[in-house]
Amino acid sequence: MPPDRARRGHVAHRTGLDAEAIAESALVAEGWAVLARRCRTPAGELDLIAERDGVLAFVEVKARPSFREAAFALTPRQGARLMAAAEIWLARNPGHGAAGMRFDIILVAADGSARRIVDALRRM
Repeated sequence: MPPDRARRGHVAHRTGLDAEAIAESALVAEGWAVLARRCRTPAGELDLIAERDGVLAFVEVKARPSFREAAFALTPRQGARLMAAAEIWLARNPGHGAAGMRFDIILVAADGSARRIVDALRRM
């Protein structure tokens, strides 16, 4: 792999980890209990899984230079992958989400600010 490509990959990975930490902090500040981080399943990875008052949220984190760019970063194909991964997680972890479940997206801009789109996959 060319050194420039490897460097870009490392920067993207670090940016993703930083964005996930920002998103996790935001969830915890709102009273969510984070159940899992970077959960790998055969269908794909779930960035964060959190629960509050019986509501289970599968949270995809998107970091881009702006909220607008981040908002358009989730494709329908990724949405389908998230749903499949969530099904696997639920099968392995029964007893969560008694009050319902949803798929949220937390957008992280370059300045470190975060915004959440609640129940985002229903809006796709």
